[in-house]
Amino acid sequence: MSELIELLSLERLEHDLFRGQSRDIGTRYVFGGQVLGQALSAAQATMSHPRAAHSLHAYFLRAGDVDHPIVYEVDRTRDGGTFSVRRVTAIQHGKVIFFCAASFQQAESGAEHQLPMPEVPGPDDTPPAAPVPAEVLATLPTKIRRWLDRTGPFEFRHVGSAGSDWRDKLHPPRRPPLQQVWFRLAERVGDAPELHRALLAYASDFHLLGTATFPHGISYYQPEVQMASLDHGLWFHRPFRADDWLLYAIDSPSAHAARGLARGLIYDSEGRLVASTCQEGLIRTGAAPSGAATPAPVERTQ
Repeated sequence: MSELIELLSLERLEHDLFRGQSRDIGTRYVFGGQVLGQALSAAQATMSHPRAAHSLHAYFLRAGDVDHPIVYEVDRTRDGGTFSVRRVTAIQHGKVIFFCAASFQQAESGAEHQLPMPEVPGPDDTPPAAPVPAEVLATLPTKIRRWLDRTGPFEFRHVGSAGSDWRDKLHPPRRPPLQQVWFRLAERVGDAPELHRALLAYASDFHLLGTATFPHGISYYQPEVQMASLDHGLWFHRPFRADDWLLYAIDSPSAHAARGLARGLIYDSEGRLVASTCQEGLIRTGAAPSGAATPAPVERTQ
């Protein structure tokens, strides 16, 4: 937990220039959620008005190097009467690897509605996934072994069978492109809403794109499968805490032309819709076509 908080706490180099460290969590490249969380942290650090982030739209352009820091340059695009917009560019080794636009809004009242939360067992009635047996881990490549054997700052509990059995990760059955996952930070943190939004941005990159692989019986852990995040959209609707249980209800309406689309709705335990996500990612099986671009940061699926 302390490592994650430190990861999202950027070093200020200049007025609107920040540096964030990278952390190897078992992925080949920088985890996309890290860049999302750090970029949002950078944008939030430039706000001089009491305005909360309500949306973020990002593109992953190049793979990030886990062994080097990332510099974030923030452009104060607009500060209006009610809304503010920030554009954040992430640079590593002199090249742009990511950019996003984030919008902030002053608190207002207005019309309100939401889609209801799916009727699923609560987190206390959803057991955690069983660990991969040691004898199975020993047969896997080092990177995959480290990922499957990791204990991260977030606790995930899969509703139903999708993702709850380690066998599904290595030899997935074909199933509909739907899943629900309860998640929360494993420890309590402070009350700053900006921190909880950055933490949710980090966590929102888990499980999302992987849902698009379900109908095809493939998995990132298979050596012939190549997956990478291409873009990411995140909308904050209502206040929440990342250290309370949240339900991630995900579906994938389409996969085509080596790309998969996934959408997510995030609810708190009382059924309030607190955030929404959408992501398109690269999904290739077999050898990449000649001249194919280098993939963006890898989207890991659990």
